[in-house]
Amino acid sequence: MDGEFRHEFVRDPSNLKHNPALVLNADYRPLSYYPLSLWTWQEAVKAAYLDRVTILSEYEDVVRSPTTEIKIPSVVVLKDYVKPQKRVAFTRFNLFLRDEFCCQYCGTRGDLTFDHVVPRARGGITSWENVVAACSRCNLRKGSQLLKNSGLSLRKPPIQPTAPELMNMGRKFPPNHLHESWMDFLYWDAELEA
Repeated sequence: MDGEFRHEFVRDPSNLKHNPALVLNADYRPLSYYPLSLWTWQEAVKAAYLDRVTILSEYEDVVRSPTTEIKIPSVVVLKDYVKPQKRVAFTRFNLFLRDEFCCQYCGTRGDLTFDHVVPRARGGITSWENVVAACSRCNLRKGSQLLKNSGLSLRKPPIQPTAPELMNMGRKFPPNHLHESWMDFLYWDAELEA
């Protein structure tokens, strides 16, 4: 069952205009926060038809076949629990997410690359503990120098994040489109205001 639900989640903002469904694990938590676990309406309808999900909320829009009419699901929950992955893949995207999409030297956002804290030319390896997000300006300034010789300092030490840490980091970056039917499921464990 695990492999069947490892779909690409909707990342393209233009597709978010066409009734995506929020996908929740059997524990009623999103499978992923960043990217938010969304399926196209077609995937959600297919999963409902195959009795793999329970529909929790629906859009007003409907789809029709010659014999059936169904409201398009806006929130679905998997009937079988999918175990979250324990190992976090070392990818450029996950590195940027760990570093909150900002340069770890100056704090600016946008136009990011990555930098080896101990340069590869000086024996540094490509690992969670030695690579950080950096803007082009700081990366060029540091070059192949050691950190202590560059005049730069790290905002926080680079560490390998756990899967829950990375998932919680993803919650800080909601997509541009959040349907009102999703709100009770996205932030249900957030602290309430007094």
